[in-house]
Amino acid sequence: MWQMILFGVLIGVLASLSGLGGGFMVVPFMMWLGKKSHLAVGTSFLVVFMIALSSLIAHWRLGHIEWKTGFILAIGGVVGAQIGPVLLANIPDVVFKRGFATVMIGIGLWLLWSSRTPA
Repeated sequence: MWQMILFGVLIGVLASLSGLGGGFMVVPFMMWLGKKSHLAVGTSFLVVFMIALSSLIAHWRLGHIEWKTGFILAIGGVVGAQIGPVLLANIPDVVFKRGFATVMIGIGLWLLWSSRTPA
């Protein structure tokens, strides 16, 4: 249990630093524990919600939030969040794992490439 708490601390730090919410670590961790993709994704949203709420408060205190943009993006996100679980319920685990890995690799490569040019 304490290992999961320590892993949660790591997820919280990385999520609040990156803005990625933590699901990028929770989902693979849950699948490593032998959970099916739909359970890993669903559980990660509980984790992400708690981390996001805490991180929102911390970033709000620092003045790091663009509220209008956030709310506009959230409107689309709420709609998409209703579609995603239905799609996931019809995707085999192996297809999800390969797709998730491809997206993670793509994001990683984009971040590496975009970090080459000075900001």
